[in-house]
Order: sequence, then C-alpha cells, then structure tokens
Amino acid sequence: MMKKFWIIIGCLTMIAVLAGCDKTRRSPGRASMPDMSYSRAYETYSSTENLKENGINYTARPVEGTIARGDMASYENKNDSTGYARSAVVKNPLDFSTIDMKEAERLYLVNCAICHGSKLDGNGPLWNGGDGPYPAAPKNLLADDMKAMTEGTMFHSLTYGKNLMGSYASQLSTLQRWEVIAYIKMKQGGTATTTTTVVADTTAAAIK
Repeated sequence: MMKKFWIIIGCLTMIAVLAGCDKTRRSPGRASMPDMSYSRAYETYSSTENLKENGINYTARPVEGTIARGDMASYENKNDSTGYARSAVVKNPLDFSTIDMKEAERLYLVNCAICHGSKLDGNGPLWNGGDGPYPAAPKNLLADDMKAMTEGTMFHSLTYGKNLMGSYASQLSTLQRWEVIAYIKMKQGGTATTTTTVVADTTAAAIK
C-alpha cells in the first residue's frame, strides 16, 4: 500500500515538473499593475497631455479639481491669448497687511533673484551685466513697463512662463506665487507699500 502511495506521489511530481517546463506557454498571465510591469518611456519635457491615449494610466497628477492642503484655489485662466488678456483684471486675493513679507522675499530670492537680481533690476547672476551664461537680459522688474503690468498678468506669467522664463507652478504653490507678486509690487512702490504704511500708521496711532 505504501509503495503505491509513493508511486502516485512520484507520478504527480513528474507531471507538475513537466507542466512547469512547457516551452509553448509564452503568456505571463494578466498583470494587475500594467504600468509597473511594462513602463512606457517618453521624451524629457515632452507633452503629458495625452498619456491615456498612449496606454499610460498613471500620470502622478492629483485628481482634477483637488487643492493641496493649505493652498488656495487653482488659477482658472488658460495658457492662451484669451487667458493672458483676462489675467489683466485678476486681483491678488491676499490681504497685503497679513502677508509675511520676509517669507515672500525669501521665496523671491530663492526662485527669481538668480535671473531678475536681488534688487529686482534684472541683473542676476545668470546675466551679470552680460558676462553671465544667460543669452538675454532678464526683465528689470523696476522698469516702467513692469510697474505698469498688473499683478494678475504677472501671476499668469509666473504660472505658465513667459518668453525665456519657464513656468514656476511646480516650484511655488498658488499661495506662494501670490506672495512673490505682492513682494514685487511692494518693491515697485505699489499696493503693498501703501497698505503696509497704513497699517504702520494705525499701529503708531494706537500706541500714542
């Protein structure tokens, strides 16, 4: 009886081994996570707008319409001529009296000063009076044309990029971009300076 048992076990083991060595079975079966099993490469800086049409399901993007915790609502104007024109009437939603201008200055120095300069004069290290590696002089943010640019248009350019300047939407949140704009406008002698002065005068009057 025992002998028959081991014969049966041996036969079953042989069948399992032969089945596993079947060279005609080429399909690996269904992949539960195809994007991980068969990653699809795409060119650096190429458009990622139509990934699903190319069979790529995971894009690492947040769900459309979601807002990061602590951030503001996303900017609605599109990156086209109509959106650029409409940006002229967009106002900074932040209350200038509550903005931490030291933090706004830090954000500017980290992200913008390398081109536009710490003094906002367009003479950052990448330009360096024409001796730097940059091929064209960045905008002088204290020039009359930049002072005349509305905060909405400035925000639009910071969000989507303008000319040789790329988009900073991935480096700065919506809130941080508005803070940088507020800092620039303050240095230009705009709304932020006026608001800050009013707040300072009110505080001084309260102390007296």
